[in-house]
Amino acid sequence: MAVSPERKRWGNTPWSVDFRPSLCVLPERVDCAVIGGGFTGLAAAAWLRRLDSRKSVLVLEADKIGAGSSGHTGGIALGETAAGDLPGLGDVLSGLRATLKDLAVDCDLTLSGALEVGHHGGIAGSPISWQDSGMLKVTGEVAGGTIDPGKMLTGLARAAESAGAVILENSRLDDIQFGDPLRLKVGGREFVVGHAIIATNAQSLELSGIAGRAQPKFTLAVATKPLPDATLDTLGLTSRKPFYTIDLPYLWGRLLKTNGVVFGSGLIHLRDWRELDEVDVERGEAARLIALLEKRVRGLHSELGKVQFTHRWGGPNLFADRWRPMFERHTKSPRVIVIGGFSGHGVALSVHLGRWAAEAMTVGREMPGWAAR
Repeated sequence: MAVSPERKRWGNTPWSVDFRPSLCVLPERVDCAVIGGGFTGLAAAAWLRRLDSRKSVLVLEADKIGAGSSGHTGGIALGETAAGDLPGLGDVLSGLRATLKDLAVDCDLTLSGALEVGHHGGIAGSPISWQDSGMLKVTGEVAGGTIDPGKMLTGLARAAESAGAVILENSRLDDIQFGDPLRLKVGGREFVVGHAIIATNAQSLELSGIAGRAQPKFTLAVATKPLPDATLDTLGLTSRKPFYTIDLPYLWGRLLKTNGVVFGSGLIHLRDWRELDEVDVERGEAARLIALLEKRVRGLHSELGKVQFTHRWGGPNLFADRWRPMFERHTKSPRVIVIGGFSGHGVALSVHLGRWAAEAMTVGREMPGWAAR
């Protein structure tokens, strides 16, 4: 995945995006502009064209497809939101599965469940028995699974472009004039749009109107070299289900198709989302936290004592107030929908809400009451 020098500082992920958009120019007018080329924006763009092929759709990505949160996620799909179920939310995982099927996106989706692990209340016969500030064992299981983030971004981008959406990379949104009609400014050029979806998550918080109501963070992860089947059996990971702790210190992980294991933990707290471009996983606080994570992984079990790591990376996340995702009309215009703030639950929610936003704009689907301020 080719990314800017700033994004290269975020490390190397075990997946890549196999998509480059067709060469296009910025139009003078478009029916719907989608700001952000991640899971949310691409799903919304593809679904907008699917619902009404007469409407022109433009995706503006400030960098390359997958350069932001979506390309740097761990790829664990969970149901509901970080705040739990919300009125009218529906079955998020079923929504993810259905949308990917309808758009013919193959991203190695598996929804066999996710393991909750903790230091207290482990179930009898827990397959996981790790030493981590005490004994860490499986306490239960919830609905969930995994995806390949690179394949999902690739598939959604191809679905959007094949449906007729125009995708422009390296096209950072500079400004929005919230009049009627809406006017967007990109690279010194101004154009008119009928509606817009802002799906930039932890970035451009002022333009999306959610600055002060959500906090940008930077999350970290590592991936091990492929492990033998016998080692996975000893570690209790043969079910290939992702896992996350329900208490502190926080830890999450999943298996790769290669039998490498991804482990994630640690947050860098930022005062301003613009500081994301300054984060470097090989320097400063990020490097320190990754070193601590690797030491922690090697201490989980004797089988991991000398494990080698093949990938180290991090990515932005947006933690919303009350853990509820942002999915609302912009404060300055009902023609603009803002989506973000998934608080670690973005893999499935992003696609689910991206489709919902397209339906709200095209066929009048109601916005959720839980998103009201």
